[in-house]
Amino acid sequence: MLYNERKMPTTPDVLRALLLLCLAGMALMAALYLRHRKLSLSEYIAWGLLALFIPILGPFLVILSQPGKNSQL
Repeated sequence: MLYNERKMPTTPDVLRALLLLCLAGMALMAALYLRHRKLSLSEYIAWGLLALFIPILGPFLVILSQPGKNSQL
C-alpha cells in the first residue's frame, strides 16, 4: 500500500497549513495587544495593517513598539 493511496495530506500541504495557522495566531495576538492600548481609530487601523501586511515581523513590531498609552494606567 502506497502512502498517498489513503488520501493523506502530503508534508508540504501540512506545513503550509501550519504556517498559515501560525501567521493567523500572531496577527490575533497583535490585535489583542492593540485592544489594550489607548489609540485612536486611525492609529489602531494603521498598526493593525502593519501587523497584517508584514506577515512574520509585523506582530512583533507592533508589540515591541508599544504604541499609545497603556489603558490600565
